[in-house]
Amino acid sequence: MTHGAGMSKNIVKKLPLDMILQGDCLAQLRTLPDNSVDVVFADPPYNLQLKGDLHRPDASKVDAVDDEWDKFDNFAAYDAFTRAWLGEAQRVLKPTGTLWVIGSYHNIFRVGTALQDLGYWILNDIIWRKTNPMPNFRGTRFTNAHETLIWAAPDENATGYTFNYQAMKTLNDDVQMRSDWSLPICTGGERLKDEGGSKLHPTQKPESLLHRVLLASTEAGDVVLDPFFGTGTTGAVAKKLGRHFIGIEAEADYAEAAMQRIGRVEKLSDAELELTQSPKAQPRVAFGTLVERGLVKPGMQLFGPARKVSAAQIKAKVRADGSVKLGREKNAPSGSIHKMGAAAQGAPSCNGWTFWHYKDGEKLVPIDNLRQKVRDEG
Repeated sequence: MTHGAGMSKNIVKKLPLDMILQGDCLAQLRTLPDNSVDVVFADPPYNLQLKGDLHRPDASKVDAVDDEWDKFDNFAAYDAFTRAWLGEAQRVLKPTGTLWVIGSYHNIFRVGTALQDLGYWILNDIIWRKTNPMPNFRGTRFTNAHETLIWAAPDENATGYTFNYQAMKTLNDDVQMRSDWSLPICTGGERLKDEGGSKLHPTQKPESLLHRVLLASTEAGDVVLDPFFGTGTTGAVAKKLGRHFIGIEAEADYAEAAMQRIGRVEKLSDAELELTQSPKAQPRVAFGTLVERGLVKPGMQLFGPARKVSAAQIKAKVRADGSVKLGREKNAPSGSIHKMGAAAQGAPSCNGWTFWHYKDGEKLVPIDNLRQKVRDEG
């Protein structure tokens, strides 16, 4: 164990893992050690500045955000609060950690300015497009159908932060995940209610949103801090995905409801938590390893891409050293699967793992399947 690894484990032992710290956000943040958490997810007050009640066309009152925790005297007071908690979040983040903050048009631009002024480095802004937004009942503006998330590193020189690119691509049907996410708002059985049947928290976020955030930017066992914990969506999803959480919440009712909610969550098994890795992140396997293990035998015929053996035009034979030879002529070119794949196409380069196929009945199967078998066996 390196000295740094030992220090890291000691810091983790001191953290209030899987707990909710009830009290003032800034006061509780200041109790946490420097460089101790992997990700901060923050859903701060939006400072909605609502004036007067909001009613639907049928005259029924909309249950809008009018709680005291969302009220500030002016923009200057909100900006001071924002810079204070962002500064503390920057302190407790590991150098390889990242911060997510979500907001609406009321506050996200002010938050973004504070982030950059403090030296954070913005990695992405994500548009959460709500598939079922609340209508604009007065008909005086466009329907507010989205919120914005900012994903940022602690500083512009930050490296080594987690981004599970391949897992996000897999989640999106093998298409690269974009920065606009279509997800529903929190409704139905997921929405926590008070004894009177009203929404317990006016801005409870859907678990689907946190699932994507944490799956994208954390690994199993990471520590996720939420300084505005509310009813515990971050904690519930973190527990399910095998991550640790630290919540900070000023309102006792929210904190109690969050702990009850999280207590009902069951962690997924280790097998269920395995993420799809990009080829670069997986262990390197040489084509010669397949020959050594007998999965590919010297003299075996390889084919270029085609659905059926009868349709394959490009052929090569495997040799004992893991090279392949194009054609039957004595002086036919030979070399690695990558060089010969490129030569067969007259191309400057080629991924031989996906280009070359082997015969399985009348079907052609990529040799990459055999490489994956070696990786699975360890």
